[in-house]
Amino acid sequence: MRERAPGLSVRLKLTLSYAGFVVIVGIAVFVVGFLVLRFLPEGNLYSESGIFTPRRRDLTEVFVRYAWFAVGALAVVGLGGGWIVSGLMLRPLHRITDAARAVRDGDLAHRVDLPGRRDELTDLADTFDAMLARVEETLDEQRRFAANASHELRTPHATMRTLLEVARADPAGVDLERLLHRLDLTNERAIRLTEALLALARSTRGGALSPEPTGIDDLVATVLAEAEGGVAGLDLALAGASGGIARLDETLVHQAVTNLVRNALVHNVENGWVRVAVSGELDEVIVDVVNSGEELSRELVATLPEPFVRGTGRTRGRADGTGLGLAIVASIARAHRGRLELWPREGGGLHARLRLPR
Repeated sequence: MRERAPGLSVRLKLTLSYAGFVVIVGIAVFVVGFLVLRFLPEGNLYSESGIFTPRRRDLTEVFVRYAWFAVGALAVVGLGGGWIVSGLMLRPLHRITDAARAVRDGDLAHRVDLPGRRDELTDLADTFDAMLARVEETLDEQRRFAANASHELRTPHATMRTLLEVARADPAGVDLERLLHRLDLTNERAIRLTEALLALARSTRGGALSPEPTGIDDLVATVLAEAEGGVAGLDLALAGASGGIARLDETLVHQAVTNLVRNALVHNVENGWVRVAVSGELDEVIVDVVNSGEELSRELVATLPEPFVRGTGRTRGRADGTGLGLAIVASIARAHRGRLELWPREGGGLHARLRLPR
């Protein structure tokens, strides 16, 4: 952080501004009075009753003498009153500054919580509190994500190390073909998890998007064609396609739709089904993926877009999942300024809706 040269405080600047404004107004009033005095005659005047009336020069001298006293008094009043008023007006800013210092020192739970009716300062304080809440939430998510990522990445590597240690301890009793098969499966899981982490990292960088005109219907049809090989007893079908063209990052959206379809296939039941539908509105494109499956609660469904959360809970579940599929979809949707909506399907299964701006 660059060092700034010392300067006048805002309170002092406001005080000088108030005092200067009061003095200028006072001088303007006295100038008007001085101009009015010019209309008086030069000589002394006497009324019919013999009462003496001062001439213009006498009135001007008295007026100017007391005008200077009045200007000085206005300056003092302006300085004192300005100092008090500016202190009252800047008190909320001191509260916001104290909150910012507390956050800088690591107290992310500190809030301004400025009382009073709505004005510019309360709007600033409320916006600052909302920003702090967002930062605290983001940091908590990052800590949780880092902890879960380290756990998930450690598991396959620990498994491979254990397999190798067992084989090294008893080389004669090793079933080489089985060992290689298990190592291959474990290594493949580590590769999938690493690729998912990279995809999630890229999808969180909105500035890294490369939007281009994309045919949503063709993209979804390609994803379904790629997924047909792994259906294995499930009924996968396209229920409708009217998405049209949208300016999107085709690679990321392909990844998002692929994850939705794969999630629907993995978390399903025997002889189940998956239906995909694409619809288009004037300002957005909607991709619906609905699948049969076990009964899900709304509380559980609300946590599914979090990293490493699977259908049976955090960092647990089927071995062929990474727990990042829906998290990647939600992140891709946010990067496009869209959103992912999830709700449990009546009768079992999940309804996922991806909304992307056209």
